[in-house]
Amino acid sequence: MNDNNAMFKVEDLEVYYGSIAAIKGISLEVSKGEIVTILGANGAGKTTTLRTISRLHDPKAGKIFFKGQDITRTPSHKIVSMGIGHSPEGRRIFKILTVEENLLLGAYVNKETDRKILSWVYELFPRLQERRKQLAGTLSGGEQQMLAIARALMSDPELLLLDEPSLGLAPILVKTIFKTIREISDSGVTVLLVEQNAKAALKLADRGYVLEVGNMALSGTSRDLLASEKVQEAYLGKKK
Repeated sequence: MNDNNAMFKVEDLEVYYGSIAAIKGISLEVSKGEIVTILGANGAGKTTTLRTISRLHDPKAGKIFFKGQDITRTPSHKIVSMGIGHSPEGRRIFKILTVEENLLLGAYVNKETDRKILSWVYELFPRLQERRKQLAGTLSGGEQQMLAIARALMSDPELLLLDEPSLGLAPILVKTIFKTIREISDSGVTVLLVEQNAKAALKLADRGYVLEVGNMALSGTSRDLLASEKVQEAYLGKKK
């Protein structure tokens, strides 16, 4: 896809850990309303890509654009206030705070907490409303993942970065999480999804990119990637 009006673009991004190149000049783009997934094995650079977009890592080279604006050197808190939310790998919830306190922290960029957003988040995740006064550390793994996504939504993002939302979850919870991601997309939020569960991600997404050791190995529509022998062999467990 070559869309000059893409909502979000990464151009020739390079990221290093010391002298080791984690990302080696990748480019990708996401148009408004899309769900786009980044696939790849452990160590491919998927999480590093999202963390660099959120300015939790500094790029060595390349550019990042959001709605036509260069945000490559924009601080993390401003990235959030511009309309990019990030649900990180490993959830990173505040375990000693309640569910609702975690959610309200996610809305810190808003001068006043928008109760409409909180109500919408509770509609998406009824379990969180049931447990809103419960300490986040006492939630199950699936509930903690719901909380991490919900907290990212509290800033009312236009673009939501999701890092491994299905990691470590039972299959039935994976279905629930992916169904909710579809609902989030249907509400008008654009989604960039990093995921090891390639089949589920490609069934959900419009398009995908495949990272291999920091390089962009493949890109295309989800249908094309599902049909690709290389993707089938490497990520879907099918042999030629």
